[in-house]
Amino acid sequence: MEFVLFMLRWVHFLAGITWIGILYYFNFVQTPFFAETEAAVRVGAIQKLVPRALWWFRWGAMITFLAGITIYILRMGEMGAGLFYSSSYGVTITIGGLMGTIMFLNVWLVIWPNQKIVIASTNQVASGGQALPAAAGAGRRGALASRTNTVLSIPMLLYMGAASHYAPMVHQSDSRGLFWLLVILIIGAVEVNALVGTQGPTKVPLDSVRGALWFGFLLAGILFLLTLALT
Repeated sequence: MEFVLFMLRWVHFLAGITWIGILYYFNFVQTPFFAETEAAVRVGAIQKLVPRALWWFRWGAMITFLAGITIYILRMGEMGAGLFYSSSYGVTITIGGLMGTIMFLNVWLVIWPNQKIVIASTNQVASGGQALPAAAGAGRRGALASRTNTVLSIPMLLYMGAASHYAPMVHQSDSRGLFWLLVILIIGAVEVNALVGTQGPTKVPLDSVRGALWFGFLLAGILFLLTLALT
């Protein structure tokens, strides 16, 4: 079992680096480049570069999720549900896993479907046709989900690391109901912000790399303080 868990972690790390690395490439490099470059260069990149990057992106997310959920189930079975969810490891890995699962679902259910519309529209225009009416809205929705994944990745990696490397983050407590309620409400609000509406003051932090980074570190700080105070 120890060897199986080790190999699963190795796969989880490799796929996770691929997934998050391309997520950061999209947000920190490609999006600012597209905003500054000529239309012809942007069209060529959307036709030839973006589909390749999206293939590695979505399948990296899939393998990361499958390896991670398998590790989670095996560890819970090994420890027993009662001990697992009362332990520092169980609390921190569950919070990290919750954010990772939301990010995985964003990739497959929001970002990828909307990017397919953008790519199809670009191909149609390049062939002399008209842009698809849904393309602009799809691009905005995909961008909001991608920036939200960037925000969530910061506390997600904090909690994934804390699971094995910072046990004092969680104290022994008989009741964590308020803690879990607040964590779910906060993370849920961040995700709803990506899925509902396309404009407004809550979208402003997602419109720039700097804003997304500040948002991510602020979210990590809030969750960290809640964990120290309420567990």
